[in-house]
Amino acid sequence: MIGILDYGMANLRSVNNAFAHAGHPAQIIKNADEVKKCDRLVLPGVGAFRDAMVALRSEGVDGAIRDHIKAGKPFLGICLGLQMLFDIGYEDGEHEGLGIFRGDCVRFDVDHTLGLKVPHMGWNQLDIQQKTPLFDGVPDHSNVYFVHAYHVQPQDPAIIAATTDYGRPFVSVIAKDNVVACQFHPEKSQAIGQNILQNFGKM
Repeated sequence: MIGILDYGMANLRSVNNAFAHAGHPAQIIKNADEVKKCDRLVLPGVGAFRDAMVALRSEGVDGAIRDHIKAGKPFLGICLGLQMLFDIGYEDGEHEGLGIFRGDCVRFDVDHTLGLKVPHMGWNQLDIQQKTPLFDGVPDHSNVYFVHAYHVQPQDPAIIAATTDYGRPFVSVIAKDNVVACQFHPEKSQAIGQNILQNFGKM
C-alpha cells in the first residue's frame, strides 16, 4: 500500500489523484499506526516548516516516519516533505526537522541579490546529477512545476540527484537508498510528474 500522510498541510486530493492516474492507487493516512502498515510512504506538504513539524510531533508520526525509512521501505517527500528530512529549517526562526539527512533549509536570497521573485513559482528544468529509479524514462532537462520560497542545503553532495537553476543552482531532488524527495510538485508536473510517480510505485 502507498500511504499519503495527512498532517493538515498538503493538497492531498491532487496527490492522491495523481497516483491513481499513474496506475498506483494510494490511500490517505493520518496516524502512526497507519504509517506502520504502509509498504510505501509519501510525505507531501505546502506551508511552514515549523507548523508542519509541530503537527508531525503532536501525533507521534515523526517517529513512525523515521522507523519506515530505517526499515528500508520506499519513501517519497514532496516540497515541504523534502525540506523536513533535514536537520534544521530557518523559516520564522530556527526549527528542528526530522534529521534524516544532515543539512538545513534556507530561504532563497535571489530577490535581494538578483532581483528575482520569491517564491520561485512555475515551470523549471531538472538538471540530473545521478541515476535513481525515480528518473527512469525521465529525460535530462525535463520541466517540472515548483512553488517554494525555501530550498535545502545537504552536507553530503552524494545525495543530490538533481539541481535546478533559479538565479543559481539549488537542490531540487535528493536520493539515497530507499529515500527519494523532490522540491517540485510531481502531481502538478503533467506527463513527467506521472512518470516519476509511476517510478516511485515500482520502487
